[in-house]
Amino acid sequence: MEKISLLQQERAKYRPKLPAIFTGEGSVLAVERGKTESVDDQETVRTLFSKTYGLPLISFEPSEKISLEPVNVGVILSGGQAPGGHNVISGLFDGLKALNPENRLYGFLGGPGGLVENKYRELTADMINTYRNTGGFDIIGSGRTKLEKEEQFDKGLENLKALGIKALVIIGGDDSNTNAGILAEYYQKIDAGVQVIGCPKTIDGDLKNEMIEVSFGFDTATKVYSELIGNIARDALSAKKYWHFIKLMGRSASHIALECGLKTQPNITLISEEVEAKGMTLGDIVDEIAGTIAKRAEKGKHFGIVLIPEGLIEFIPEMKALIGELNDVIAHRSSELDSKDNPDEKRSLVSSMLSEKAGALYVSLPEDIADQLIMDRDPHGNVQVSRIETEKLLIEMVGEKLKALKEKGMYTGKFSAQNHFFGYEGRCAAPSNFDADYAYALGYTASALIGTGKTGYMSSVRNLTAPASKWIAGGVPLTMMMNIERRHGEDKPVIRKALVDLKGKPFEMLKKHRDQWAVETCYVYPGPIQYFGPEDVTDQRSETLTLEHE
Repeated sequence: MEKISLLQQERAKYRPKLPAIFTGEGSVLAVERGKTESVDDQETVRTLFSKTYGLPLISFEPSEKISLEPVNVGVILSGGQAPGGHNVISGLFDGLKALNPENRLYGFLGGPGGLVENKYRELTADMINTYRNTGGFDIIGSGRTKLEKEEQFDKGLENLKALGIKALVIIGGDDSNTNAGILAEYYQKIDAGVQVIGCPKTIDGDLKNEMIEVSFGFDTATKVYSELIGNIARDALSAKKYWHFIKLMGRSASHIALECGLKTQPNITLISEEVEAKGMTLGDIVDEIAGTIAKRAEKGKHFGIVLIPEGLIEFIPEMKALIGELNDVIAHRSSELDSKDNPDEKRSLVSSMLSEKAGALYVSLPEDIADQLIMDRDPHGNVQVSRIETEKLLIEMVGEKLKALKEKGMYTGKFSAQNHFFGYEGRCAAPSNFDADYAYALGYTASALIGTGKTGYMSSVRNLTAPASKWIAGGVPLTMMMNIERRHGEDKPVIRKALVDLKGKPFEMLKKHRDQWAVETCYVYPGPIQYFGPEDVTDQRSETLTLEHE
C-alpha cells in the first residue's frame, strides 16, 4: 500500500478557488467577441485551417440552468510534466459532472500515443480524489507522440467512437496544442462530431499571449528552482570559495532564468533573447562573465552565482545558424549519418555537409559539444539542448580567459567552479496554491467550452493577479496563436512561442539592478513553497506575472 505523506494528506483537503462565473447555481452562456486572425502568415494559415480559422474569442456569462444530454469526454496529457496537470483533470471532471452527473471522463494512457493505440482508463471520482493537488502526470501518464498524420487521426477517431467520446481535451505546450488545432480542423472537415479543446501547459513559460497570461506549472517550477538557487547562494556566501554555474530549463525562451533571477538576485543572469539581440558571440559571453568575476575578486569576493538558460547556445547568432543547418542535414540525410559508428568519421561527414562558415565553426567546437549537437532530435525536430552541457563549456572557457587575464596582471583571484542543472527537480512538484487554483480553473473552463459546443479552442483564464473570484474564463481559438515556421526541413503551422520581451517590465527590472547585483552580494533566499499560512505568502504570484500586470 502506498504511503501518503503528511503534507499530501493535508494538501488533499485543499479546495481550489474558481472564477465567480463558475460558482453560481445556473449554467454559463458562451458569448462571441469578434473574429480573430493568426499572429502571422494569415493567408497560409487560413488556407490550412479553412474550417477553424477566424473563430471568435469566447467569454462566459451566467444563464439559467440548462439540462444537457450526457457526454463522454477524453483527456490526454502531452509532453513534459508540469505541476498542476492533475488539477486540470480534476477541474475538467468536476465541471463535466456539474453539467450532467452522467457525463464520463476517459484518460488516454501515455500521452497522444494512447489515443492511437486505444490505451485508456475511465477516470472515476475515487481515482480523481486520490490525485487532487498532487504533482506529476502519473494519473494517466504522458508522452511525446505527435498527432500529425491522417491515419493517426482516423485511428484515434475509431477509438473515440468506440467509447462514445464526443470531445477530447489535450493538455500540453505549444507543439501539443498545435497538434490539437490540426486535429480539430481535420475532425471538422470530415464532420466527425468530436470537439477538440486545448489547455496551456509548460513550465518554460513560452506559451502565452494577450489571452494566455501564463501556462500552468511555471509558478511552481520557478519557485522550486529559486529555493535551490537560494540554498546554493547561501552556501556560496558561507564558504566564499565557489562560483556556481546553474543551467535552468527553458529551451526556447529564458522566462525561467529571468523569473529565478528576479527572485534570487544572483550575480549574473544570462538572457538568451538579449544575447541574440546584441549579436553576442560565445567569446563575448565569456568575456562578460570573466569580467564580473575579476571585479568581485578585486573586492575579495571569490564566489558567485551565474544563471544560464538551457537554450542559450541556440540564441548565439553564429551557433543558431549552425544549428539551423544541422537540423536540415539531420532531417534529410540521417541515414548517411547513421551509417557512421566512429565519432570522428561522423563529425567529419557532418562538417562536409555544412556551408563553409558553419562547417568551420562546427569543427572548432570541443568534440563533446560537437557530438551533443548531432544527437537524435526530439519528436518535434529540435536539438535536445538539455543534453548540451553549456554550463560546463562556459566554466572551461571562463577558466581559460581568467588564466589569460592573470598572465596580464588583470586578475589576481582564485577561480573554482561548480556546475548544476535544474530541470526535472521542478516538473512534478506539488503545485503551489496559484498553480493548483489556475490549473483547476483551466480544466473547469475546458468543460464549459465543451458544454457550449466549441471546438478548436484553448481554455483561457485571465486577470490572474486579481483574487481567483475575479479571474476571467473563456476560450481563444488555437489558430489565432499560429504562424508558419521551419520544422524538419519543411514549413509547418505552429503556435508561436513567446520569448522574453526585452522591452517588458520583468526584463527592465533585471536590467535596472543587474550591475549592482553583479559586484555586490544581494542574494535573496525565497525558501520552500508555502502551502499554509498568510495568503500574501501562500498565494504569492510570480515576479514576472506581477510586473507584467502593474
